[in-house]
Amino acid sequence: MRLALSTLLALPLAACGSYGETTSTPTPGPDYQEREAGADALCDASGLQDHIGHTATAESGEKLLELSGARTLRWGPPNSAWTMDYRRDRLNVRYDQEMAITAITCG
Repeated sequence: MRLALSTLLALPLAACGSYGETTSTPTPGPDYQEREAGADALCDASGLQDHIGHTATAESGEKLLELSGARTLRWGPPNSAWTMDYRRDRLNVRYDQEMAITAITCG
């Protein structure tokens, strides 16, 4: 009886387990860009704050990504929700309804 109960209680935990390392990468979309970089590609947005107010375009995103040293760029459309995961190799660029950049941060 105890064995059956233990098995029944452990079964939901098995569903949360990991079965190996996944090697797939997300497909870049309109709110995500990635560039090739070394493993130590750390984001530094301190010198990018003068770009706030500029128009958010693919070209400006590429330039900001290059200047920041980050590996990935995440666009933040108006009124959007973001995950709170922190990635030190990611540049976050938020923009408003008029496509004007409102915030540039790392994470």
